Amino acid sequence: MKQFSILLLSLFIFSCSSDNDEPIKEVDIKVNFSQNWDGTTIEKSDLSSTEFSYIIGTDIKTETTLKIDKLRYLISKITLTDGAGKATTFDGYQLVDLSNSESSLFNPSVKISEGNYNLSMTFGFNEDDNIDGNYADLNTASWGVPMMLGGGYHFMQMDGKYKDTKNVENPYNFHTIRAYNTETKKAEDTSFSVDLGSINVKNNATIEIKMNVAQWFKNPNDWDLNKKNISLMMDYEAQKTMSENGKKGVFSLGTITQ
Repeated sequence: MKQFSILLLSLFIFSCSSDNDEPIKEVDIKVNFSQNWDGTTIEKSDLSSTEFSYIIGTDIKTETTLKIDKLRYLISKITLTDGAGKATTFDGYQLVDLSNSESSLFNPSVKISEGNYNLSMTFGFNEDDNIDGNYADLNTASWGVPMMLGGGYHFMQMDGKYKDTKNVENPYNFHTIRAYNTETKKAEDTSFSVDLGSINVKNNATIEIKMNVAQWFKNPNDWDLNKKNISLMMDYEAQKTMSENGKKGVFSLGTITQ
């Protein structure tokens, strides 16, 4: 009789719990990309006008001053992974162009359930997606890489001018692509995945992903624009160095509005 009573009580409690459960909401996610220079926001109005600087070296420190004329970069495989390890990777990619504010917002059509997720993304295209000539809109945007440099697509184009050791302005073209050795024809995937950390989604949300542009030049490798400034796409070692810097603190999670 005692066991029967316990069973009835358990059924009662379970039933009440089920009745109180609220339905899980399906919500929209948007991703907004922003850029900064060590915390100072970079806007379209800064292009070709605002001077930025960075310091490299330990015993002998060198300060470099530069302006940014153009900044475009490609993000793909934006992914939310829940606590059970189920990953939702949004279709498509985003070509962010600092001169075009509309390009900063990635707006996938797929809804997700409210809850806790880990957010990740890929800078550029990985090898499976980096298919030469495969994306009409990127072809139109002159985003392709010549076959003599391995084909596929750019990951980033940052152009501008820096002041050399004589305080004279010279051009730089900080372009990142898949590393390609023009002598050995060897290619190496220099795209990389970025783990942006955990987020808690309760409602429709806009998630900011920040790029600290300054970090491309100083962590973990000091980048001296007096030595390497243009023709970097055909520089196999330079591409690997840029990729190493990109992995270290360039991208981070910003504000979540919901």
